[in-house]
Amino acid sequence: MADAVPGPDGQLRCPWGISPPEYVAYHDQEWGRPLRGDQAIYERLCLEAFQSGLSWLTILRKRENFRAAFAGFDPAAVAKFGDDDVQRLLADAGIIRNRAKINATIANARAALDLPGGLSDLVWKYAGEPGPAPVTSAGIPAQTPASAALSKELRGHGFTFTGPVTAYATMQACGIVNDHLAACYVRPALDAAGGPR
Repeated sequence: MADAVPGPDGQLRCPWGISPPEYVAYHDQEWGRPLRGDQAIYERLCLEAFQSGLSWLTILRKRENFRAAFAGFDPAAVAKFGDDDVQRLLADAGIIRNRAKINATIANARAALDLPGGLSDLVWKYAGEPGPAPVTSAGIPAQTPASAALSKELRGHGFTFTGPVTAYATMQACGIVNDHLAACYVRPALDAAGGPR
């Protein structure tokens, strides 16, 4: 079954999820597991936007700093951020100090609060019919028609830094799609739980 590889405990995993320990924990405990709730989805969307052009490991290692800097990713709190907060964030070495991404995080909090049904419902409506499990990493797309449609809808509501690739990464992170490889030991548990495939 192609490129699933043994991790530190001998279990077959997606190749990116075997090392370092932060990747193992994220792969095993979070990625692809269904996640709901506006605050949780908002956090993943923001972190995926910050990751753009960087290593996901950088984001994982700074995740607690991001949470502290952005009020636990509470959209109502972040929506109130002003110029002083932007300056504070630009001076915070614990996060990625990118003005455009910081401004997008604040704008996206405001946009999330204006969504009639909430962010979680909007994102989850793009969960489609389960497809076949990818056998190799090459079978995992960077974006899909569903992520392009989600991106378009988010942008229509005033979100920024939410292109189709970021939208798809968010869908993967929140378990809206399950891109664990067919031979990955995590996949059967998610399939048995009736999660997306």
